Amino acid sequence: MTRTILALDGGGVRGVVSIAFLERVEALLSEGVGRPVRLHEAFDLIGGTSTGAIIATALALGMPAAEVRDLYFRLAPKVFRKARFRLPGFAPIFDAARLKEELVAFCGDETLASPRLLTGLAVVAKRVDTASAWLLTNNPRARYWDDPPDGSYIGNRHFRIADTVRASAAAPHYFAPEPISVADGAPPGLFIDGGVTAHNNPSLALLQIATIPAYGYAWPTGADELLIISVGTGFSVRRIEATAAARMRPIFAAGAALIGMIDEIGRQVLTQMQLLGRTDTPWRLNSEVDDLGGFVLPAEPLFTFQRYDLRYDAGWLASELGLSLAARDLERLPALADPGTMPLAHEIATAAAARFVRPEHLRLAVTRLKQRDATGPRPPP
Repeated sequence: MTRTILALDGGGVRGVVSIAFLERVEALLSEGVGRPVRLHEAFDLIGGTSTGAIIATALALGMPAAEVRDLYFRLAPKVFRKARFRLPGFAPIFDAARLKEELVAFCGDETLASPRLLTGLAVVAKRVDTASAWLLTNNPRARYWDDPPDGSYIGNRHFRIADTVRASAAAPHYFAPEPISVADGAPPGLFIDGGVTAHNNPSLALLQIATIPAYGYAWPTGADELLIISVGTGFSVRRIEATAAARMRPIFAAGAALIGMIDEIGRQVLTQMQLLGRTDTPWRLNSEVDDLGGFVLPAEPLFTFQRYDLRYDAGWLASELGLSLAARDLERLPALADPGTMPLAHEIATAAAARFVRPEHLRLAVTRLKQRDATGPRPPP
């Protein structure tokens, strides 16, 4: 029986790029089975980092992709409004209370044990006080799901969905960290954006969750056994002239290094996924290995992998989509916190989705949906 995973990258307001691809995926799945489909029906596990965690949660709660799109266009202008009386360098740019209010509006006080979650959900966050990545799921077979007899920690089943998602989206500099009680009588854990872990692209993390027994799934692998759809938020190749880099102040050099590290980790995750799985959507990884040319490391691919994304580059947009953008628009698009870029980003991503997301990529997901239709409702994750 094929298992299906949907992995959603971080990227702030660029989440509308992911949503445009998801609208196309949802439409093709609906065509494939001959009825309206919502993505929670098609995927056994939906997970994300930061903005991807928000989208993943909305989908797991049963929202159709178009409704998630409308949610984003309402939410972003409210959330990405600069906090008043902020001291530059001493306080986050945005008020996290606004983000929490919006999350509570559609999550309520539900916890990870909520029956409102209609499929498996995974949220990536970083606990900054222990310097550890947390992969939080709603799987009751996971190791830390229940409270232990000795009361040494609070089981994940009690974590509020709104808190975990807010933690995943607590980007340093943009939002304050999110405190979450992890043990009775102890100070709360302090959580920040999952994008500063190795899992801004969470596809490899979700592969771990799905296959390592301690996470409670232990699904079998194989190109026809496991399908992973990975959706990005758009990317650009950042370059700094050597002379400019040499003159850069240390604080800006540190920021550029952190951004560069996140980008490089993303490329490494993509390399590993293309190296281990069969794909119809290979991405060029670097000038040395290109897109691996179909080379797969194991004797047989461990999964089928499809990656959907777009590049904020004038040459790429012209050659792949036939689009020509004004230089100012192209410069603004990669921003994480500029709601004004969202309509254009969604328009470009819709064109990219129409070109790159093909029905044959979703064959295994359509088969899974037909199996479910034939056997009736599935049990909880």
